[in-house]
Amino acid sequence: MAARSARAQSDPAAETESRESRFMRSALAILGETGRTDFTVLEVVERSKTSLRAFYQHFATKDELLLALVEKIMADSTERWRAETEPLPSDDALRTLIVRISAPAESSTQDSINRGLTYYNDHLLETRPKEFAKVLAPLHTLIGDILRRGVAEGAFRADLDVDTDSAILMQTVLGALRLRDIGAELNGVPIDGDHVYTFSVRGLRP
Repeated sequence: MAARSARAQSDPAAETESRESRFMRSALAILGETGRTDFTVLEVVERSKTSLRAFYQHFATKDELLLALVEKIMADSTERWRAETEPLPSDDALRTLIVRISAPAESSTQDSINRGLTYYNDHLLETRPKEFAKVLAPLHTLIGDILRRGVAEGAFRADLDVDTDSAILMQTVLGALRLRDIGAELNGVPIDGDHVYTFSVRGLRP
């Protein structure tokens, strides 16, 4: 056991993963406190108790750090959503997925993280669309899988262009996150996941 532990400590791959994770955890902590992504690399380094040299061994810029963070959050979230929706009929799976994506933050810290990353996603979409598409790929694939199941089950239209419709549906759901508070101002009712699901599924059913 001690020998395995010593090997793990000296394993460069394990050290790299540990440091990358530490930088991402530090960035996430700053986001949770401020809700902003305009922090500096130096702030991340100080929070992670490492060095600028160590940071630049793993990330060329702060944007690369944030991109890696967003990519990990999306991959982890989609993995959980897939596990939850796979046992369900396609219609229920789609509703569950949309409700999960649209769920309000459970704490002020999570709200700050969500707010900061929402603004950063807009930045990615404008400046690094290819990288942003890679971030969204797991969610796009999950939605596509649900739609294909729905077509096979007869719950959704057989003439769906699944790849394109999945992309449109994904962007509709993500864009609707901004409408939770705006909806309350416009019509007195916050727009939640059930509203988004009801709107979205109208174009999918036979």
